Amino acid sequence: GIYIGFGGMLSLVVAGGIADASKNNPTLQSFVFAALFPVNLLLILLTGGVLITGASAIVPAAVYEKKANWSHIPKIFVVSWIGNLIGAVIFALLVHYCDMNTGLTADLARKIVYRKCSKDFIKTFIKGIGCNWLVCMAVFLSGQAQDMTGKMVGIWFPISCFVAI
Repeated sequence: GIYIGFGGMLSLVVAGGIADASKNNPTLQSFVFAALFPVNLLLILLTGGVLITGASAIVPAAVYEKKANWSHIPKIFVVSWIGNLIGAVIFALLVHYCDMNTGLTADLARKIVYRKCSKDFIKTFIKGIGCNWLVCMAVFLSGQAQDMTGKMVGIWFPISCFVAI
């Protein structure tokens, strides 16, 4: 949760700060946001953390490969979900306490929240499946890479893709 917050906040601060530069080309702001957002999954995966989204891919794969049992799935999901929730709440409190969500950063945050919450539920749900698919792909690609650069590239492109679309 905290690492997701760091990547999200980085994206909001930098992309929010180029609001004037992107008036004639709104895709610029979306691109910058999407290019920076993967920092969160980089922090999670490269430090050995677990994101509930990625766990939905790696745990069934571990069961399939006989490295885990089906009975482990609920425990891993619950622990991952609760850990991410606690981290997210702590990060939100820190952002609020430090007044980090103000000005252009807050403007972009409101714009994103409005855009996400005003969509049709079914369409948003289906997009969420696609986004989860891309996160799982990033987790898989990171696991397949043999060095840090390969892991970073494997994470970067799928996450940037899901954020941009």
